[in-house]
Amino acid sequence: MANLSIQLPRTSLSIRNFSTKRPCFTTSALPFTITCSVVGEAELDGTENKPRLLSLNKIKGVACGILAAYAVTSASFPVTAATQRLPPLSTDPNRCERAFVGNTIGQANGVYDKALDLRKCDFTNEKSNLKGKTLSAALMSDAKFDGADMTEVVMSKAYAVGGSFKGVDFSNAVLDRVNFGKADLQGAVFRNTVLSGSTFDDAKLEGAVFEDTIIGYIDLQKICRNTTIGDEGRAELGCR
Repeated sequence: MANLSIQLPRTSLSIRNFSTKRPCFTTSALPFTITCSVVGEAELDGTENKPRLLSLNKIKGVACGILAAYAVTSASFPVTAATQRLPPLSTDPNRCERAFVGNTIGQANGVYDKALDLRKCDFTNEKSNLKGKTLSAALMSDAKFDGADMTEVVMSKAYAVGGSFKGVDFSNAVLDRVNFGKADLQGAVFRNTVLSGSTFDDAKLEGAVFEDTIIGYIDLQKICRNTTIGDEGRAELGCR
């Protein structure tokens, strides 16, 4: 059993010679224990500091919970992905057009009112009907979005394996935890785009633009292993 210790950032309030360290999440299902801690160096010599201390404790608790949830998701994902079975292709004759409405209650956690099945749909050069849509948890494998304007879309937890997104503009979009495995993303624009948690295994990324992309350090290391990314894209990402 390994331990994962997360040091929370210092704030304007700290406590001299005092350290709090307690597990915020522990489970035998994970190969590690998560521990959050706050260490500081300031005096609490008056009652005026008490509200600030309470506020700090609340922030610490929330941050610890978020980090624990992310770690659980990350740890369990490989098992889930390995056993994932997609549902049969939807028989809804208007299933492709539903992308122009999106998931009406779609959220960043992938919740939706009805499964959004866009597999094998063709949205080539679609310039107006996809902008800003919420496509959380959408099934996009083998679909064509070449040349489409998908600025500000939300595609959290979408399954886009084998999809074609050549020249797509993803500027200001939220593409967290999207599976882009074997997708064609040549010339795609990820300007100011959230990519944390997304995977690009065997994806084609020649000419892709990653200006001001928002991505986690571990995810950055993974995407930098993709040899199809050009020198300019690697420089924008900060690949070493």
